[in-house]
Amino acid sequence: MTTDRDRIITPVTEGLLRGAADAERTARGLLPHRLPARVRPQIPDDQLATAESRPSGVRLVFRTRATVIELDALPTKRAYRGFPVSPDGAYDLVIDGVLTATTTVPGGRLRTLDPATQAVELEEGPPGTARFADLPARDKHVEIWLPHTETTELIALRTDAPVTPAPESGRRVWLHHGSSISHGSNAERPTGTWPALAAAQGAVDLVNMGFSGSALLDPFTARAMRDTPADLISVKIGINIVNLDLMRLRAFVPAVHGFLDTLREGHPTTPLLVVSPLLCPIQEDTPGPLATDVSTGTLRFKALGDPAERAAGRLTLNVVREALAGIFARRAAGDPHLHHLDGRDLYGAADHAELPLPDDLHPDPAGHVRIAGNFVRHAFAAGRPFAPPAA
Repeated sequence: MTTDRDRIITPVTEGLLRGAADAERTARGLLPHRLPARVRPQIPDDQLATAESRPSGVRLVFRTRATVIELDALPTKRAYRGFPVSPDGAYDLVIDGVLTATTTVPGGRLRTLDPATQAVELEEGPPGTARFADLPARDKHVEIWLPHTETTELIALRTDAPVTPAPESGRRVWLHHGSSISHGSNAERPTGTWPALAAAQGAVDLVNMGFSGSALLDPFTARAMRDTPADLISVKIGINIVNLDLMRLRAFVPAVHGFLDTLREGHPTTPLLVVSPLLCPIQEDTPGPLATDVSTGTLRFKALGDPAERAAGRLTLNVVREALAGIFARRAAGDPHLHHLDGRDLYGAADHAELPLPDDLHPDPAGHVRIAGNFVRHAFAAGRPFAPPAA
């Protein structure tokens, strides 16, 4: 019988990671990042710094005959002041492509955000262990998907049989950029975010650059994507710019052109799908900024702008959709690999009637499933921009 003293310790290295831009060596172990080190000094705020360190779509990938797998990690969990602490982030175990088990890591740091002032407090806590046992005693392809909601330092990997790096899958790589919905807000598990679900259905390897609150046409994000190997690229543009009331129409249009130009520097003929915002009733025709609303005792969102100011260039989701359609029309003749998708084809009025947004901004887990299915139908199906190449 194997005992704890018989466990094999495998160093957690970048070679075991998929979906990360790079990984930072810390005093305890390895911290995956979704933006590369060369651009992180340009990050201007804590919102994006936190979002890019939360490893949505990042997973450990290896082969082993182990029946027990233990991963020591130090998570940084999240809470909103005045509300219960969010559930612990999930670690999903996928064996030979099948979700087999889910667990959490106790302990860790706690990051508490005050919704009213945006002040942050960080409380230190101990590392914990994600443990998977009673696994099939055969050679298998293993993926441990890390929590999309928690910054996660990886400390040690222990097994009762040797671990070897998994060979490259040979599947196409899909690079996606978007906002909190792409990051996975309100999804229950890392394999349940809509990009993860769509990647599984489309048989592609996901690199998720969806950053909660931070899909803002930042030039450094475009450069990071430009330099990331990819066979398919999608960018979901607009809602965060409206949320923050970040720019007017005059600045938005050239900023989109500049973002796409940068992507094309590194990926001149890669299929590139530009997706406009999903339906979000509070901002369809009302400009930002967006504010949190706790008057009902739950965390919800509301738009504070004046719809009359659309004439002065204030952005709403409908204004953004019209602008993106125009940008696509102007670029398409010179870029046959550029494609456009109205985000309401992923989540529109009928979807909202059946699966309303619980906080008026983000879908629930069933909404992620709906969005993924619609994306697969519009992007990966035959005749669509990401359709598999003919055999």
